Amino acid sequence: MQIRKMFHAVRPFISAVAVIATGAVLVFAIYFTELGHQWTTFLAGILVAAILAEATRLSRAEWVLMRRTAQLSSLKDKFEREMQLRKKAEEAVAASKPRLHLIDEVLPIMVALIDVEGRCQYHNRAFMDWLRLRPEQINGRHMREVLGAKVYQETATAVRQSLDGHPVHYERTQMMPDGAVYRLSVEHLPQFGEDGKVTGFYMLVKDITSPGDVRMPAPASPSGAGSAAVPAFVQEGKAVQDMLIDSSADQNDVSSRIMAAIERGEFRLFCQLISPLAVNSGAAEHYEILVRLMEEEEGMMPPGEFFPLAEKYGLMPHLDRWVVQHVAECVSRQNSPDEKRDRPMFFINMSAATIGDPGFPEFLQLTLLEHGVPGAALCFEIPNSELASRTSVVAEFARRVRQCGCRVALSGFGRDRILFDLIRGFQVEFLKIDGGLIFNMHRDPADLAKITTINRVAKNIGVKTVAELVESEESIAKLREIGIDFAQGFGISRPRPLAE
Repeated sequence: MQIRKMFHAVRPFISAVAVIATGAVLVFAIYFTELGHQWTTFLAGILVAAILAEATRLSRAEWVLMRRTAQLSSLKDKFEREMQLRKKAEEAVAASKPRLHLIDEVLPIMVALIDVEGRCQYHNRAFMDWLRLRPEQINGRHMREVLGAKVYQETATAVRQSLDGHPVHYERTQMMPDGAVYRLSVEHLPQFGEDGKVTGFYMLVKDITSPGDVRMPAPASPSGAGSAAVPAFVQEGKAVQDMLIDSSADQNDVSSRIMAAIERGEFRLFCQLISPLAVNSGAAEHYEILVRLMEEEEGMMPPGEFFPLAEKYGLMPHLDRWVVQHVAECVSRQNSPDEKRDRPMFFINMSAATIGDPGFPEFLQLTLLEHGVPGAALCFEIPNSELASRTSVVAEFARRVRQCGCRVALSGFGRDRILFDLIRGFQVEFLKIDGGLIFNMHRDPADLAKITTINRVAKNIGVKTVAELVESEESIAKLREIGIDFAQGFGISRPRPLAE
């Protein structure tokens, strides 16, 4: 590279040096040698040719210089014109900015720009006024913080479709804290970058409430003065979707009590260890998530009391989403495990209503994205009875949660008729053997044989087995002898708070 640079630097002088050298040789030959006339003519011809070549090179160099000068002048003129156009454009933008700001201030439609991570990057005045939030409570905040967890969960499907590049339009009903009901028309318009990929979407919300849709609020008491004027989404800077219930007014106090417990965080999450049985297997320890309702004086209501009520009033999807949200938050706060070992998974029981909820997978995907949690950290337990009674629904649910990277387990396996034929066509990672079989295996040879058969078939199809309700060292030893992969129960570990 250095030699090439030196050559380009001295190249213009080579021709001149060659001409001078040829002329010197010719003069020397004429005056100081006995060369004949022919040689003198030959050298003179060479000198003339060299002079002509040098003159041609100089002429070409002058022509190139003139062309480059003309090009530079043209580029300079073009640059000056573009600078003038840019200056005029900036002046036009500056002149229109007050008008745009006025439109933004008075536009009745609420507008917000949401990026691919679900964070609000822009909002207009109407959006801020409707929420009754300050700009710093909206800018850069996640949708769940701005709109409230309840609205975020309900619109998860529409958000996912928007981030996939599809425009979405839907209407929803919103209950005010004062009891008034508003109807909203919502549009999601995807925003695309220069590379054609979706960078977010615009959310346009319009109030389409008709006079018959609004109930007059009751007069506010002196202690509650001013609260009736608070809009749908936020009361005193906090999302009130987390305190509202969409169920009809004729539902009894039990339904309201359970919904309030969900939204106010009165439920507590516990986890129970699912331990590998093989010695030095290197497999990670997993955990099953358990839900408990805290009562007065920190007492706990057993799930057998509130689950039937939540199912009766259709509240299980709310509770399941609350569980997924809080488990994802907990996992995101944990340190990453050793990459050389398997990652621990958290097993979450799914209700029949959530399994049939088409919007849950979109909510799951957005929640995992929001907290940066890999899907493999969660395993959803599906009751074996659901697979038997709703095979196609369960298969679709499993397919969609697996698309999010999550795992699937069948719980209560072996309690009823063993459905090995269904399992062969249904991709599942774990079979949780019913605790009744485990509890009776020392007293009933038929139950022991059933456990052995389940484990053998599971190994043949590449599915791991988990024994439930393991209570003693004797049971652990027997299960290890059979070849069961994992065990859980009081003989392994008692439940503990998830946050510990």
